[in-house]
Amino acid sequence: MSAVPSQVSAAAGDGRWYHGLRGFLKGEADTWLFVLRTALSLFLTGWLAMRMQLPQPGTAMLTTVIVMHRQSGMVLAKGFYRVLGTLVGALAALLIVALFPQQSAPFLLVMALWIGACAAGATLYRNFKSYAFVLAGYTAAIIALPVIATHPGHVFDSAVARISEVMLGLAVSAVISDTVLPVRLRDTLRSAVRAQYANFLEFVREALQGQLPRERMEQVHLRAVRDAVALEDLRSSVIFEDPEARARSVHLLQFNQRFMAVSTSFQSLHHLINRLLRQGTPAAQALLALYQPLGVALQINPQDMPPEQLANDIRQVQKNLAVHAARLREELGDPAQIEDFDVGMDLLRRFTHELEDYIRARGHLLHRVVPAVADLRVRFVRGNDHAGALLTLIRTTATMLLLGTFWVATGWPMGANAMLLATIFSGLFATTPNAAQLTSKLLGGYLVGLLAGYVCEFWVLTRMDGYAFLVAGILPFLIAGLYLASRPKSGAFGLGYTMALVSILAIGNPMPFNPQLFFNDALAQAAGLAAAGVSFLLLPPAVGSGWLRRRQMAALRGQVRLAAQGPLPGLRHRFESTNSDLVHQIVAHTVPGSDASRSLLAWALAVNETGRALIHLRHDLAKEPLPVSLQHLVQSAVVALASFFAAPSRAAWRQTDEQLQRAIDAARAQATAPGVKKVLRHLRLVRLAMVDDHSVMAAYITPVEPNQEPASHAH
Repeated sequence: MSAVPSQVSAAAGDGRWYHGLRGFLKGEADTWLFVLRTALSLFLTGWLAMRMQLPQPGTAMLTTVIVMHRQSGMVLAKGFYRVLGTLVGALAALLIVALFPQQSAPFLLVMALWIGACAAGATLYRNFKSYAFVLAGYTAAIIALPVIATHPGHVFDSAVARISEVMLGLAVSAVISDTVLPVRLRDTLRSAVRAQYANFLEFVREALQGQLPRERMEQVHLRAVRDAVALEDLRSSVIFEDPEARARSVHLLQFNQRFMAVSTSFQSLHHLINRLLRQGTPAAQALLALYQPLGVALQINPQDMPPEQLANDIRQVQKNLAVHAARLREELGDPAQIEDFDVGMDLLRRFTHELEDYIRARGHLLHRVVPAVADLRVRFVRGNDHAGALLTLIRTTATMLLLGTFWVATGWPMGANAMLLATIFSGLFATTPNAAQLTSKLLGGYLVGLLAGYVCEFWVLTRMDGYAFLVAGILPFLIAGLYLASRPKSGAFGLGYTMALVSILAIGNPMPFNPQLFFNDALAQAAGLAAAGVSFLLLPPAVGSGWLRRRQMAALRGQVRLAAQGPLPGLRHRFESTNSDLVHQIVAHTVPGSDASRSLLAWALAVNETGRALIHLRHDLAKEPLPVSLQHLVQSAVVALASFFAAPSRAAWRQTDEQLQRAIDAARAQATAPGVKKVLRHLRLVRLAMVDDHSVMAAYITPVEPNQEPASHAH
């Protein structure tokens, strides 16, 4: 029997029903606003193109469909990179046609290589930067292919016309999205900043209760990775929408940098505490006692306290750490326990310092006047795999060459249109996992869009006269596609439908009604899209594949080599941002909770902890060089660590452990020399991580059958 009165249960049910309905209506309102803005942009662009007597108003209208997005910042960012891609593609088209005006074979070879190179470049960037590469290939094709067979001398006129049409579509889309009931990306960015700040500090408070399960730490690390990459993606787009966001761009970068730094130190600190708690050492309890004043400072909800005040409280905690730590050290007595305690003390001091910096960075974002920052060279470095780009180059170039050869051999008048569609979708889906499946969905929508275009053009528009009636005739067909494109489950189908409808109508002034041309063009477009789908089926993109995941895991482990050997200026941020991007790429295509996912997170934690320790070790060595004999041993240990992470094995682990132990013993023997104690603490931290049998290292330190490598090495 329920202990809740029926009236309360009914009220709760009514509340859930009300909130569900409210959420549904809000989602529908956002969808129809998107449809309204896109349709308004498309028809206004077409009207202006006709008034300006541009040769192909349909190209300008298609541009508005390609750049459509719910948020104005995304439209502006997409438009900016489309402008860049269009201009570069136009220059490429002029150059290629100028080199081979009447030589079809070399022209097609160079054009195919250019399109393939642009598609490959798209795989090396995120967001709309990759879109600029797609457009550079697509624009070169749309300018050069229609004129090369008949009038090569008209390529300059074609370039001017296409640039004018594209620019018009971009300008209208930007104005409409920014003025007609705009959905601001800056609001999403602000929410992301607030959520990142609140979630992290809330978890720090939770962690003060003591030992944290490793699974929980892995979840926190994954959230930190997603938050860091999402914030960078939003920042790189919102700068096109909001002048204030542009002015604060460096501050956002710095805020994100400090978030990655403090979250890594937090993980290292709690891994150490967990290890010492499992050993039952007094050092663990001493570290928890040392941690408590920080917990007191964070008891108040950070949302209820100005960041500057909270940062000042954290600074006061940091000032009192030395006195508190000295008392706890005396109580320990045992030199081995004191050594472990000093390692934790170093980590806690680093964590509180970075936590203060992070909180102050949050405060800077709230200032009405943008404060100056000390480091203007902050940059989020991505982790890219060039082998995947090479695969894209080969696939796209081969597809273009085959279509071009068929076009030349058969003399098919619409061969250029087929190549054009293949160019567009080979580039658009080069970075998409399951590209063949996605292309098949889009092809289904495209075929339906072609059929809708036939009905619209020959059954409806033939009975209309004037632009207002043209809009009225097209609008019902267009709305269906835009609505489907706005829904997650039918997005690919709706995009294909809408692009096919706008492309096949080929709006012009006057409007041509030629059934033969229509069917030939429809066949060419469908063939081009099908060719792109077949190429993805025969040579799938590397994105999301097990092959690329293994390469990315190797690159992630290889970050320890970067920490050990990379140039020190800016190394920490380069290390952390590249790690976050690599983990984000891998986890996006890994089944949550699977063995591969657990292996990824375990390695990511190990790489972060070891790499940060090596970076701090190298900074300390740069400030205070060690005695020559000890310096040599420390360098040997660092090299052994980098080698182990590059190619993990039991033999490499044993060699690394031996090198670390030699360096630690030598540092203990020379502990009175300047700077040696700091280095000893870094080495001790790394070795504690290497012998942790609750981490990914367990597969290498646990006895296994001879000649059998650990399973985690395969991931």
